[in-house]
Amino acid sequence: MHYNSYWGWQDGEKRSERVRRGFQPLFQIQDFWKINKNSSLWTTASYQFGKDKGSRLDWNGVTNPSPTYYRNLPSYSLNSIIYNTTNGTGITDPSQYATLIDAYNTSQAAWQNGDPNVTQINWDQIYANNQKNDVVDQAEMGRLYGLTGKRSKIYLVDDVSDDKIFNAGTHYTYNFNDRTKFIMNVSYQNYKSELYREMKDLLGGDYAIGVDPFKESAKPGSSGLYNTLDPNVQLREGDRMTYNYILRRQEAKVNPGLKFSTGNFDVFVSAMAGYSTSNREGLFKHYLYENSYGKSKDYNFWNFGLKGQIVYRINGRNFLVYNGAVYNQAPFLEDLFINPRINALVNPNIRSTVYTANDLSYVVNTPFLKLRASGFIVDTQNETNVQRFFADGIQLSSTNPDGSVSQVQSAFVTQVMSNVEKRNMGVELGVDLKVLPTLSLQGLASLGQYTYRNNPEVYLVSDASGSSVTSFGKAYLKDYKQGGTPQRAFSLGFRYNNPKYWWVGANWNYFDNNYLDPAPALRTNNFIQNPYSSTPYLGLTEGDVRDMLKPVQLPSAFFLNANAGKSFMIGKYYILLTASVNNILNNKRFITGGFEQTRETKAKDFAADYYSSTPSFGPKYWYTQGRSYFVNLQFRF
Repeated sequence: MHYNSYWGWQDGEKRSERVRRGFQPLFQIQDFWKINKNSSLWTTASYQFGKDKGSRLDWNGVTNPSPTYYRNLPSYSLNSIIYNTTNGTGITDPSQYATLIDAYNTSQAAWQNGDPNVTQINWDQIYANNQKNDVVDQAEMGRLYGLTGKRSKIYLVDDVSDDKIFNAGTHYTYNFNDRTKFIMNVSYQNYKSELYREMKDLLGGDYAIGVDPFKESAKPGSSGLYNTLDPNVQLREGDRMTYNYILRRQEAKVNPGLKFSTGNFDVFVSAMAGYSTSNREGLFKHYLYENSYGKSKDYNFWNFGLKGQIVYRINGRNFLVYNGAVYNQAPFLEDLFINPRINALVNPNIRSTVYTANDLSYVVNTPFLKLRASGFIVDTQNETNVQRFFADGIQLSSTNPDGSVSQVQSAFVTQVMSNVEKRNMGVELGVDLKVLPTLSLQGLASLGQYTYRNNPEVYLVSDASGSSVTSFGKAYLKDYKQGGTPQRAFSLGFRYNNPKYWWVGANWNYFDNNYLDPAPALRTNNFIQNPYSSTPYLGLTEGDVRDMLKPVQLPSAFFLNANAGKSFMIGKYYILLTASVNNILNNKRFITGGFEQTRETKAKDFAADYYSSTPSFGPKYWYTQGRSYFVNLQFRF
């Protein structure tokens, strides 16, 4: 089933909540200076600015309106019956079971029949709810905030990125002779981005409020304001809300290199030295976080690296090629500031990521055969991974206004995985065989093994626990497969080139050994331990844990693609027309990615859902698009 939950019908037309809009022009200048017969300098400078906006539904005081929210699915009513029957809790009136059964049957029938009022966003219902005369809510808004009118509880917002990016770089070369060349690259980037949420559409109501609906559980007695510098809680269309901050980063790099030939060897060596500085400036003062407002300290990193290439010419048609590199990379802004929307908290164990890469290839280059056989190994150390999700049973500490400490059981959390080590290794083979002067056959095979090499540290920060960072210890990920890419791939194709300047080609692609990334929070001791006894849950066996936490392997898939093109010369003008069709067989079952659900973070609750015939929190998948077409026209003058 090819399904998209982000749209619904309104006035007979499809309306999507997720719409991306942007205007970010790029201005660039280049200068080439031939200094003398031996040296040259190529300099480029660019400036990009503008806003990128992405809309989505937001809500306050009501449940998630998404049709795929677990409370809106048939399984919620059924699982409520199963849970209360099994545990003997919650429901005492038998008529309530009948109500849940009716809700289950009604919801299931709506999904089976494709009722768009249930399976898609119900825009009409959202408008009706926002426009109805809710006297209880109006009285409450008047009492608390002195507001009048109809409050929108579901509304459309824009997440805005207002970027200003300056880049400059220069490339200098000096030829000592025909066999030796010196190269120097210098680059600089100044990045500034202001990020905020903006009210786009109130969807029928008069206003919304900028107050955290969970303020009493997060910090009893607090204002709940996302920006305590502005006591006005009323939000109109165009107002900034929820978060507003600036990220800055400056980075400079110097790369000297030397390229030379001696005997049958061609050698290139290069070094890198770089410096970066990053900071965050909060423009809102969040009621929970003292460090949400103002400019943070600067986080500075020095980075260095070496890389090289050696080509050995066996003869004029056969070569051995070695590439190697070792370097470190300063953390990106999204890895440095772990929840920048509401505070300036940084990864507690942040370091530059270290990469070590090596590959060796055998290359054949003849008029009829082009072949490359390679083996590679890439190691990564000190990598950081940041994720956000809602977790039940998470057991985090929260500091109350009186200084006492309470336990947070359920909350939005930021999960930081630190000191991650990975290894990507494998072999690849590429072949291009000319069977006729106009016909070539191509083949590609890639066999990889992409795994975690250690058990990284896991930290969690709850939105409701101020700036407290809780260590969850190690996530036992060693030897798990990495997610995000097929680890085995094959391709076969052909290309026909007609002497009259047109061509046609096609290829078959096969992907296999693709996995979901393992969820770290589910692979810590905290997952299997009873929080009250600090021992494994009673009745939980090693077999159960291994079964629940086994890698999630995705199905294999294949695709057929085709392309064609023709070039023309009309006088002194050159015209190129190309067209392609991807996924000719319209395969919509290939899973391109997804994630393991971490809503249930305790083994007892996770197992109840995992072994249910109708789980509420199974893995979430993204599927490939269907058949697509592209036509390109190029005009050169």
